[in-house]
Amino acid sequence: MGWNRRQLLRSGLGVGAVLLGAACSETGNSMGSARQGGTLRVGALGTAARIERDPHANLSNDSDFLITSLVYDALTVPAADPNVAGRLASRWEPDAQRRRWTFTIADGATFHDGTSVTSEDVVWSLRRLRTVGGASKMPAAADDITADGPNRVVIALPEPNAQLPLLVRLMTFTVQKDTTDFTKAIGTGPFRLESYQGGNARLVRNDRWHGTPPLLDAIEITMFDSVTALGNAVLGGQIDLASNVGAIAGRTAAGRGDLQVVRRPDDTMVGVAMRTSDGPFADPRVRQAIRLGVDRNALVNQVHSGYGAVADDILGTADPAYDRSIPQRARDIERAKTLLRESGFDTAKSYPFRTKAEAPGEVESAKVIATQLADVGVRLEVLIQESNAFYDQTWLQAPLYTVSWGTNDSTLFLASKLMTSGSNRNETGFKDAEFDAAIAKALAANDESAYAEACRVVQRIQYDRGGYLVWGMADGIDIASARVRDLPVLGGFARVQLERAWLA
Repeated sequence: MGWNRRQLLRSGLGVGAVLLGAACSETGNSMGSARQGGTLRVGALGTAARIERDPHANLSNDSDFLITSLVYDALTVPAADPNVAGRLASRWEPDAQRRRWTFTIADGATFHDGTSVTSEDVVWSLRRLRTVGGASKMPAAADDITADGPNRVVIALPEPNAQLPLLVRLMTFTVQKDTTDFTKAIGTGPFRLESYQGGNARLVRNDRWHGTPPLLDAIEITMFDSVTALGNAVLGGQIDLASNVGAIAGRTAAGRGDLQVVRRPDDTMVGVAMRTSDGPFADPRVRQAIRLGVDRNALVNQVHSGYGAVADDILGTADPAYDRSIPQRARDIERAKTLLRESGFDTAKSYPFRTKAEAPGEVESAKVIATQLADVGVRLEVLIQESNAFYDQTWLQAPLYTVSWGTNDSTLFLASKLMTSGSNRNETGFKDAEFDAAIAKALAANDESAYAEACRVVQRIQYDRGGYLVWGMADGIDIASARVRDLPVLGGFARVQLERAWLA
């Protein structure tokens, strides 16, 4: 999958978090007392043509992202509740307006060569991230990222934003000031690079890491160019962990005593964007008919092989602030037909439904949805596009197309980046004054109750008249040897946080 327009949420602006030491307790499959030692052999997806060593560039290979996330520290990383916690930053404080945030560097943080991390290193890295990746990876202008003494960094924003600690998760990797050659990969992370060749790497424990020391002696990362090859490697015992290998391999491994299937709930949303500003789906009654016309349980079972859960048309299901009181939609064919008649929707026509083979099950989901919606009189022609053509010709433009996003982000974060009137990534052309006002109120909220109430309004509007069909969430699937312990279980790119794993 390309790291161009899509990577706003999958990289630069957040995915995952964990507080030092205790942070990584959000893991599963822990049995017995943790022991030190051993080498974990990990397989991850990637292709030679997309290998990238620069931690601030677009890391399109899972293998590169895994290596980078263990060698370098971001300011914050993924956690459960709250879904952001510290890594290189030990704490952060906003001003009263939530526009000026101060991050404090963790005590004892050093680079792999023994030099101490300073605020100048962090400022230089964040400014470089802004230059290399743009506003999608660093929301503050370069001149608004400044040092405040030797261990504090200030990020000033053009408008209030209570979500900044989440926005700087994972991609805010810190390097030494003025670094231009990243082949030595001198970071501050829990592992340091010992060797690298053709996308494969051997990382060894960093005994000087400022966090809780890792238990593993080393992690060896091997790049695989297909899910099939990755799955076969773990099934055959060539690796100990297949990262994000998918449901098909998960079904094959299930029941084998020498393997474990690690399910990361709420990992990925594969859904549908319906254009709300114009075209055949602009009438909210038509969008409601589409949402009522699908069989969500059948979609989860057919598309995700049961490794998932039904969702309810709101992005951000892993957010602790997700409103569980909103009723789950059930399929209602007659109500859907009535809404289509009332809206004057032309059921005699056939409508193009564009998709691409990006997320697992995305193309299959389009085909199943088209079959289901025929029951309510909506005729869809599924058109499969190559990824680059999809983003050039369909994304942000077409009336109806499939989308996919990671989910370990807040409902507010996803709504503000994908649905506000001023967003340049507004996939559904959604423009709603009440919605924009609720988001602005939540971002500027000074207390939890005001924030929670504004988030509820945001979610309710999405549910009632938004442009997304979010029919289900896919689990992330890892396969590991039975002796691997304490693997991450949070969704999204939290899967790269392997520093607490150990071998029984």
